[in-house]
Amino acid sequence: MTLATTKNQTRRRFLTTTAAAGAAAPTFIPARVMGFGGAVPPSDMIRLAGIGIESRGTTVLQTMLPHPDVRFVAIADVRADRRKAVKEMADQRNGDTQCDTYRDFREMLERDDIDAVLIATGDRWHAPASMLAAEAGKDVYSEKPCAISIDLAGRLADTIHRTGRIFQCGTQRRSNSNFIHAIELARTGKLGNLHTLHASIYSLRDSHDWLPAQPEPDPAVIDWDMWLGPAPWRPYNEAYVMKGQWRGYYDFDSGARLLDWGAHTLDLCQAAAGADGTTPVEYEPLDVAGDNVIRCTYANGVKLILRSTGWLGLGTCPVRFEGDEGWVETGDTGRIAVSLDSLRADLPAPTIRGGMPTNHTRNFLDCVKSRGRTTTNEDIMRSSHIACHAAAIAWKLNRKLTFDPSTEMFVGDNEANRMRSRAARQPWAV
Repeated sequence: MTLATTKNQTRRRFLTTTAAAGAAAPTFIPARVMGFGGAVPPSDMIRLAGIGIESRGTTVLQTMLPHPDVRFVAIADVRADRRKAVKEMADQRNGDTQCDTYRDFREMLERDDIDAVLIATGDRWHAPASMLAAEAGKDVYSEKPCAISIDLAGRLADTIHRTGRIFQCGTQRRSNSNFIHAIELARTGKLGNLHTLHASIYSLRDSHDWLPAQPEPDPAVIDWDMWLGPAPWRPYNEAYVMKGQWRGYYDFDSGARLLDWGAHTLDLCQAAAGADGTTPVEYEPLDVAGDNVIRCTYANGVKLILRSTGWLGLGTCPVRFEGDEGWVETGDTGRIAVSLDSLRADLPAPTIRGGMPTNHTRNFLDCVKSRGRTTTNEDIMRSSHIACHAAAIAWKLNRKLTFDPSTEMFVGDNEANRMRSRAARQPWAV
């Protein structure tokens, strides 16, 4: 049992004892304390905090705030405008002005009244912030990519196991009905023997330069040093911070942008193949004109093709699963295409678009309470993220690589193995 768990249980025991002690004079106990009239008693309330809540983080947070068993109590962000905006959102929902703000999330993590954190920073911070939060006794919902390297994906999963925390990777498509149905078709033999999986990715980019230097802002307005965190020192440019133009730059991004969509789509292919807990064993770049293509092969011979073009137009983040009797393809519109007439009658109607994490965040909140495992827990994240990174490394080196899932090492390739990890700038290393 972790320190935070003990403290939370102590808080709940105190509340229970207090309620029991006041049983002789119930007229003095507010209904909200007892949970009457639909109110959630404090003992059942999840006290949530956020780290780096911008556009995507706001979307995720908006699916958490309406739940009556959630109270958002604190926001940590390097930008003053984001601290203000998120506080206003939380205060409006809470009906008071009690949401606290922090520039340094480490100070926020010292609080013992926070049960869970939503982490929605840029890629470079996801794993370090998640690990520090877990060490502080907090459950973690982390936006993807959860780790910027193979090494960090493994270390993050190990930290979650060691600390006993609940972890959800923000690959919410595993919780959406159209993708669930497509996976089920593949897993139950409705397509015959599965032989090829297709996952969509962005056009890849791996830039090692940086934007022109601009004068650094006041740290109280934008804390540039904290924004960089474990990434190497680079001159400030507002486009990194205000416009999201850090993507595609090696210092800040995950796997040449492959994990932007690949963290979702390769993960769905892993589920369809029944490959959670392992990875493909071969990665071969096969770029063609106008498309980045990487062919990955599992130990059982099943192929996984990463590509950006040639889809049916069913929305962003499409996937396709092919067996020897038929195929299924789906994407973020929620629509599903199948090759077999026999499968069309049972296709679910589109319900939720792929980018919406409504079901996914509720699953996380339920697991915080039950201590059960989430839909995309740390082990699922580990294998799918490592596979993405291995594919990106093969593409960067422009050669076929062999990978051992049991050791999480490339076979006979020292150069590739050196790319499994990245140096972290002090004092931000974890």
